Amino acid sequence: MLSARVVFSALLLSACSALAAPAPALTDISKRQSITALTSSQISAFKPFTFFASTAYCQPANTLAWNCGANCNANADFIPTASGGDGSSVQFWYVGFSPSQGSVIVAHQGTDTSQIEADLTDAEAILTNFDTTLFPGISSSVEGHDGFLKEQAKTANTILAAVKTTIAAHGATKVTVVGHSLGGALALLDGVFLPLHISGVTFRTITYGMPRVGNQAFADYVDSHISLTHINNKEDLVPILPGRFLGFHHPSGEVHIMDNNQWVSCPGQDNTSTECSTGDVPNIFDGSTGDHDGPYDGVTMGC
Repeated sequence: MLSARVVFSALLLSACSALAAPAPALTDISKRQSITALTSSQISAFKPFTFFASTAYCQPANTLAWNCGANCNANADFIPTASGGDGSSVQFWYVGFSPSQGSVIVAHQGTDTSQIEADLTDAEAILTNFDTTLFPGISSSVEGHDGFLKEQAKTANTILAAVKTTIAAHGATKVTVVGHSLGGALALLDGVFLPLHISGVTFRTITYGMPRVGNQAFADYVDSHISLTHINNKEDLVPILPGRFLGFHHPSGEVHIMDNNQWVSCPGQDNTSTECSTGDVPNIFDGSTGDHDGPYDGVTMGC
């Protein structure tokens, strides 16, 4: 079974290899479109979901009881349906309904940042085809990170059942999937997976410090089918992993928190402006693991 440590070891190794490889050419879209600042009300609208992502680090028993201190108190009206994971071979996750947001919430735990550099192994980040049983109709040109796909498959059907139960119980019409770090990668994969099996509701994915999950065809698929916002904090190095030279590519939808704490919307895929994550952190030596957990508008990830 692929642990979170192995997954992130692969990411770091791929980044080190990328230092010796030429960077891809700038995309036309990053040249054409303007980077814009978010308003204070736009930033505040993300905060409940930031807390939902942070809550995913809490023990499943506590999230199921919705008794996890400040994280749970920030979304006090939340009604949990199911939770699981062991925090090692299977990341923590939970599903429930938020009356104040009018949405089913699906949340995935991320990785302990303190272990990222300490746990290097010989694992490699590779691209592979999607399982067409879990992802029916996905083109063979669409490829994802092998480790992330294996992690998502462990909980896919259990989470699908919990989401269906929650929709039925609350008459929900919206589903929001959230996660930080590795949890962000799993959230994006769930954001692709769930609409293939559930109709009649709208889906949105919001991630924090998310690594690259798939290839160019995957990024294009996400842009065409998924409502995604991926928020990156300052010089966080995780969003630049795995390296683009390995064929990995971010979808559109980045929001970058700059050093002056201004939040900006970065149009296009892997925008190379220095105001956006890919341009601001060209390699891991210009990045910081200290920025990975936040704060995101005052919220630091963890339970």
